[in-house]
Amino acid sequence: MRYVSTRGEAPPLGFEDTLLAGLAADGGLYVPESWPALSREDWRSLRGLPYADLAARLVSLFAGEAFDQATLTRLCREAYAGFGHPAVAPLVQLDHRLFALELFHGPTLAFKDVALQLLGRMFDHVLARRDARITIVGATSGDTGSAAIEACRDRARIDIVILHPKGRTSPIQRRQMTTVLAPNVGNIALLGTFDDCQDLVKAMFADAPFREAMRLAAVNSINWARIAAQIPYYAYAALALGAPDREVAFAVPTGNFGNVFAAWAARRMGLSVHALIVCANRNDILARFIAANDMSIRPVEPSLSPSMDIQVSSNFERLLFELLDRDAAATAAAMARFRAEGRMPVPDPAWRRATALFRAAAVDDTATLAEIARLEAACGYLADPHTAIGVAAARAHMPADADIPVVVAATAHPAKFPDAVALATGRRPALPARLADLETRPERYAELPNDLAAVEEFVRRHALRNAA
Repeated sequence: MRYVSTRGEAPPLGFEDTLLAGLAADGGLYVPESWPALSREDWRSLRGLPYADLAARLVSLFAGEAFDQATLTRLCREAYAGFGHPAVAPLVQLDHRLFALELFHGPTLAFKDVALQLLGRMFDHVLARRDARITIVGATSGDTGSAAIEACRDRARIDIVILHPKGRTSPIQRRQMTTVLAPNVGNIALLGTFDDCQDLVKAMFADAPFREAMRLAAVNSINWARIAAQIPYYAYAALALGAPDREVAFAVPTGNFGNVFAAWAARRMGLSVHALIVCANRNDILARFIAANDMSIRPVEPSLSPSMDIQVSSNFERLLFELLDRDAAATAAAMARFRAEGRMPVPDPAWRRATALFRAAAVDDTATLAEIARLEAACGYLADPHTAIGVAAARAHMPADADIPVVVAATAHPAKFPDAVALATGRRPALPARLADLETRPERYAELPNDLAAVEEFVRRHALRNAA
């Protein structure tokens, strides 16, 4: 399996090099050179597998010869052994055709754990074989950072620095990052937005001498392996509900577009997916694109669902590449204009192809609180704000065919957002016992301006100190 850049100017790579590279040298994102395809009988043969074994089978289609099946199965079983539910990603029925796919039973209580617990082990395996070390830099709007840190903490061959926007994550999200005092972990509270954090990470990768000297790697969803490791939970849910002999729709709370692109990838591989519902908050650039081909940047507004407070959704570039019939030059031109003018020109035929599959809804804070309260009253289900947005959007776009169930990606544990849940229901959800003392643990982080030189100097000092 080989990987090509969406912008066409970087050399194709194998899976192992794609894992370590993250962002392509030309600024694009890696995608498979060709998509693996499974027949209906292939999908049927995967029914009933434990989650870890299903994940190993599907990820192996993208890993190629980089990981043999036995090694990949072992890594998947190790990655998911510590999850708080034996199913790893259990389905919970909310009404007769609406389900929550709970992706928050990992160590940091968010869906990012599902991919990153595997990626941390894949990094270790590859680095040991190469006798090498890397510096991971990442940007987070709330959950990626803590999941990445938890996956990489105390690993001898990995240094990790995570940027989060100061004051724009929940206190629990912040503390899950800043209270990890492992020597290989560095945290930056940036005076800016998530988009500023993401731009700085991309700028570090674009700085070729710095990238090479620090041996930069990525765990954000710009890293293809993250997407590959998220595809299995869509298959797991769909197979449990009757796929491939029954279609399923997915509603995905969406910020950086990686999670919903993984669902698109599962469909591209042959999974019977009827529709994908993009669920946004007041930062509604993706919903505006799907509704009216309006891909234009507006200021980021803080909300009750901070992981979705994003205007520049990096993974949309992968979908754009596919919508443009894999025309890398056209993709690069569209992305350049988007960055220069704040507006992306998507040809009408490409946009119409998107709307044939994608639906979208934007849910504001008032409606989010109302949905949290409705769910608690209707079926006793306590949802975090992101999941509540997913449920509200799913209810707005329920397929006309009554035999098609809708699965909402429940992306975070309600205890990660106790203030919002308490405001909606009067109940303040408790953290699991393993995190009960989180609010009293000491924190360590650097507060830095939105300045590339200052951030690079922090990363350099952190990595060189540990390498010594």
